[in-house]
Amino acid sequence: MHWNQSLKMENLRKMKISILSFFLLATLIHGDVHLPTKPNKSIEKEERKPYIVYMGNAGKFNTPNAHQHHHHHHHHSLLYEVIGDEDIARRERIHSTGKSFNAFAANLLPHEAKRLQEREGVISVFPSTMRKLQTTRSWDFIQMPLSVNRNTQEESDVIIGVFDTGIYMDAPSFDDRGFGPPPSKWKGKCEKAANFSGCNNKVIGARAYSTKKKRELTPADEQGHGSHTSSTVAGVEVPGASFYGLGKGTARGGVPSARLAIYKVCWPGGCNDVDIMAAFDDAIADGVDVISISLGAPALSYFEDLLSIGAFHAMKRGVFVSMAAGNAGMVFSVQNVSPWATTVGASAMDRQFRTPFALGNGLNMSGVTLNTFKLQNKMYPLITGEQASNHSELPYSNAKTCDRGTLDEKKVKGKILVCEGPPSSQDDYLKEMGAIGMLISSEKELKSAHSYVIPTSTIDIKQQQQIYKYINSTKNPVATISKSIEVKVTAPSLAPYSSRGPSTVSSTILKPDIIAPGTNILAAYSKRASVTGSPLDNRHGVYNIESGTSMAAPHVAAAAAYVKAFHPYWSPAAIKSALMTTATQLKVPEPAAALGYGAGQINPTAAVDPGLIYDVAPTDYIRFLCHEGYSGRVIQLLTNETAQNCSALGQFGGHDALNYPSMYVQLEKTNASISATFNRAVTNVGPFDSVYRAIVKADKGLNINVTPSILRFKRFHQRKNFQVTVKGKSLGKLGAIRSASLEWVNKEYGHRVRSPIVAAIPAIVIRAI
Repeated sequence: MHWNQSLKMENLRKMKISILSFFLLATLIHGDVHLPTKPNKSIEKEERKPYIVYMGNAGKFNTPNAHQHHHHHHHHSLLYEVIGDEDIARRERIHSTGKSFNAFAANLLPHEAKRLQEREGVISVFPSTMRKLQTTRSWDFIQMPLSVNRNTQEESDVIIGVFDTGIYMDAPSFDDRGFGPPPSKWKGKCEKAANFSGCNNKVIGARAYSTKKKRELTPADEQGHGSHTSSTVAGVEVPGASFYGLGKGTARGGVPSARLAIYKVCWPGGCNDVDIMAAFDDAIADGVDVISISLGAPALSYFEDLLSIGAFHAMKRGVFVSMAAGNAGMVFSVQNVSPWATTVGASAMDRQFRTPFALGNGLNMSGVTLNTFKLQNKMYPLITGEQASNHSELPYSNAKTCDRGTLDEKKVKGKILVCEGPPSSQDDYLKEMGAIGMLISSEKELKSAHSYVIPTSTIDIKQQQQIYKYINSTKNPVATISKSIEVKVTAPSLAPYSSRGPSTVSSTILKPDIIAPGTNILAAYSKRASVTGSPLDNRHGVYNIESGTSMAAPHVAAAAAYVKAFHPYWSPAAIKSALMTTATQLKVPEPAAALGYGAGQINPTAAVDPGLIYDVAPTDYIRFLCHEGYSGRVIQLLTNETAQNCSALGQFGGHDALNYPSMYVQLEKTNASISATFNRAVTNVGPFDSVYRAIVKADKGLNINVTPSILRFKRFHQRKNFQVTVKGKSLGKLGAIRSASLEWVNKEYGHRVRSPIVAAIPAIVIRAI
């Protein structure tokens, strides 16, 4: 390790560690009496629109007529309260339900809908829309509908290697009907095993790697993860796919015509570097065009990290590598940070899965989980973990959190347990004890829903207090948990679990590079694994809903393959540039989001025609490594030239010494001023006669100058240099961030080539899991 790298790492280790606190972003609004609002005649002139008011479970009544009478009356009362006129309330109610779930539709004004949302017992109020048959959302969400323009023939020649847990060939997503033979460039093979009969013209290769000699080598997926990521990349269209009725639509990958090559490097115990090394060696030689990797580990050096090494050699052979950023959700936790790979964070989509539950006192609430079980609205006894304690006083265990070994089976059996979180494996323990369901608290905001082996809903602290209050107010508290439902939320946003930068290896590179859908993704699964992975779970299906940057990375791999189908000879850096500079900006930013989302969320169709690209050749990465302190034998080995040295390569210059699509300045002292110069070059891949003008947007305190500010291109593939100077006052405190952007805009052809610019003094944050 070189001296300047050691100095950087030592400075990193000395940085102050601060604790990141989480606050609830929403509370339940409730009260005892709601007086009707007087109708405002001027407002009443606005056009009413149909809304759905969802209120959870239908409740328990003796007869259907009781259902109908109760709900009709209650719904009318709510409408009268917010509208203020008996006749209008009666006229504008469209329909009420109450047999299976409690909801009604009404023509409302926006302020009335808002007031209804604030009422106790109302879970959600949302506009009613005209619906059509939909896909499973993630590709539609990033502007790639079923009808998207495709270069199908070229796409069919693109081969995507997936490093994961293998593949379940019987999943409909991997059907090869309509596919011709593999591309002539394919040099790989398909390994058969007792539980793996072989490949087809969709999945053209499959290999398994393991350092354990006693393990049977099989590409068959026994965990489900690899089938999920593979189908996200290139699964064929499968209408009517769902996870036990949730997320129903047409399941498909981003490039359904592309071929898959499977490299099984992960087993129940993890993913061994030796296996990954062998897989990289094979995959590059096999002729893959893109590699999707949803695994990783922290690293302090590019070349003491097998994934970085493999990606470097893949890049040299023209292979695009997409890697997951990690799921630690805190600053400095981003993984897979080599600049020659594309590091992918996770975004949350506009769809969230929520699980309604009801208490015996009529209070209806919901939490973020995936619950496929049906309790048929039946009420079951409700008890806290503390009340079910066996008083064993095991060290490091707590009955309140329903820790293993702390509960009395007789007290648990047949009941719904209220457990204090965070969620871990309490559901397994409770199922063994005969529990019916679980309500478990979480201190942090959840966007991703997870499955459990018993009916489960998460609860926030406010809900937990309400539940405790109810339990203490009655002799026989009861509750029920319903099947999950889908709700719309504002998006895109950065997923809370997605790892943030900056890189722990280079302080001049902004990582992650980009984000993609990674939350609540429906994709193929393996019947060899249960839905939760637990042996106590008897649900086995060919589709599952999962969350993580593991789900985001294959989205970017597919986007790269999509772009490559239109531009077969573009370098990995050119494709990365196109994806980054055309990315969609977030609608729900957060203070530290700039260290988590890079350039924004991918927009693959826009990336096909980016206008300009920031291209990087293998030699340019060598120059960057020289700037980072690598020299001598390392450079010689990377270039295969014994006489090669950094001085002979020349310098690109600038703060980061690399033609990267983003720009990052990291300060080590709170009183240090911001000062950095970035050298950049863009290549014209749009119309031959184009003029681009620089547009800068910056936070207060940042001064950015671009020279020249106008670029004129006379021919295709013409390259133009420019310089960006970033200056500003000190940031003042640890964790402070200032953001900006540079856009090269061509109004005539509609190109906008955007690069994020970030200056930060990142604080290392420890976050509760």
